[in-house]
Amino acid sequence: MWSPAEDAYKKLLAEKLLNNGSRILSFRNKPPDPEGMLQQILSETLTSSQTRTSRQRRHIPQSSERTLAAPGIVDNFYLNILDWGSKDVVSIALGNTLYLWNSSDRSTMDLVTIEDDDGPITSVSWSCDGQHIAIGLNSSDIQLWDTSSNRLLRTLHGVHRSRAGSLAWNKNILTTGGLDGNIVNNDVRMRSHIVQMYQGHGSEVCGLRWSGSCWQLLTTGANDNLVHIWDLSMAFSNPSLGHNRWLHRFSDHLAAVKALAWCPFQSNLLASGGGADDRCIKFWNTHTGLCLNSVDTVSQDPLSSWKYPSMVKLAELEGHTSRVLCLAQSPDGYTVASIASDETKVLEYFWNS
Repeated sequence: MWSPAEDAYKKLLAEKLLNNGSRILSFRNKPPDPEGMLQQILSETLTSSQTRTSRQRRHIPQSSERTLAAPGIVDNFYLNILDWGSKDVVSIALGNTLYLWNSSDRSTMDLVTIEDDDGPITSVSWSCDGQHIAIGLNSSDIQLWDTSSNRLLRTLHGVHRSRAGSLAWNKNILTTGGLDGNIVNNDVRMRSHIVQMYQGHGSEVCGLRWSGSCWQLLTTGANDNLVHIWDLSMAFSNPSLGHNRWLHRFSDHLAAVKALAWCPFQSNLLASGGGADDRCIKFWNTHTGLCLNSVDTVSQDPLSSWKYPSMVKLAELEGHTSRVLCLAQSPDGYTVASIASDETKVLEYFWNS
């Protein structure tokens, strides 16, 4: 037999669960009309979809979140003097000095100042671990630094005949592009670091990007207006063998190609951008070699945000008074740093809601 306290508890529990005594099943009311029920479901779905869409809209500011003075910048379109590492540290080369700016605590330090005979710094690139950084020099040498101890690990000599203006990491391989038109794979673990080469450009290599999805494909852009797609297996170790074959060669641009980017969610999609006499962004299917789209940006100077795949211009971002030389994206993808020949570096918050 239940005690009075237990009876009271059961009654209270039933009221709460059954909504003050209402039945779970009730057959007194007519079931809802199927057409009316369908309209209600569609209405609720549409409302939910609209709510999600409104939440996904991102605010794109017109002005920069932060502007840092950058005196002494080398005004040269073919150099790559800005990079953002995986540990949220931005590297900026200003003349002979490499500065590190920590985006998390806003601290700045100068890592190294190069001797005049070797400078200026012509390229910088963080390794995947965000601790080591490669520095290309006008003398053709490439320095490797450990930023946790501020220590020079080694200098790679004899990689190019002149300045090394572009760098890209593929795990332990540092790929370098030079004014001599050569592309070199350097295994930084080995004493004889030059392990492979690609030859196919007739002018300075100013753009290098490994595909982040498989690290097997390399795209290169140069002052000869060409874009090449190479497979890692296509490199050769003996330069005397002559030019090696590329997977694809794109000759549609009308100016030097420095801007290259692999799509983060579609491994065979590549975007390339040409210089002042071209002004176009082109999209390539690297499986077939076909150009999927070409968009004339009208001008080389503005810093703009575009929506893909419609390629509708979302905004032109204020802050620079001359052409943008380099861009670097933060590890989380929400922020972009830009540097221009007007001696300012602007951090743009593209997608903060």
